Amino acid sequence: MIWDGNDDIRLIGCANDRRTIRHQLNECREERRPYVFVTSSMTTPPIRRILVPVSMLEEETYKAEISTYLARKTGAHIILLQANDYGSHAQQNVNRIVTHIKNISSRTGEDISYEIIRARKDSFSLVREAGERQRDFHYDLLILTASRDYGLDDILFGPPELHAIRRAPVPVMLVNPREDLFSLCD
Repeated sequence: MIWDGNDDIRLIGCANDRRTIRHQLNECREERRPYVFVTSSMTTPPIRRILVPVSMLEEETYKAEISTYLARKTGAHIILLQANDYGSHAQQNVNRIVTHIKNISSRTGEDISYEIIRARKDSFSLVREAGERQRDFHYDLLILTASRDYGLDDILFGPPELHAIRRAPVPVMLVNPREDLFSLCD
């Protein structure tokens, strides 16, 4: 795997039960480097395709750096899954990520392949869709932004990334870009 101790990426291995994953998410609350969840039910194939869901939230653009870095290191193809929103925020975030990919490609001379796919769901259900559509996209790594608690359902049922980690059959990387973005209820 790519995270062999030389990268500044934290690897978290755990059982695939809600309580264990939630505990690990709480442990990573202050983590600033990306962290990867690998549960006991996941396979860990070589990284050839990276799925990056992109919602309307501003912090989604932070996934550009890590996905581009991993694509360069592994030769992986990036799939940008754009939320099916009425507004233009998700589209603007995708455009920012594509600009970053193109800038890195031209600066390094490496061809970083990517594609944009329009999701079936909106920004609020995008993480769930991403976790459930591994067979459609054949991705080997899912990159998510660590969330804030948005409403009562997140407080009662847990953050969206908890459910994505439990559903995804491959490793899930979380990017926690700023201190004010991540809080889980205890």
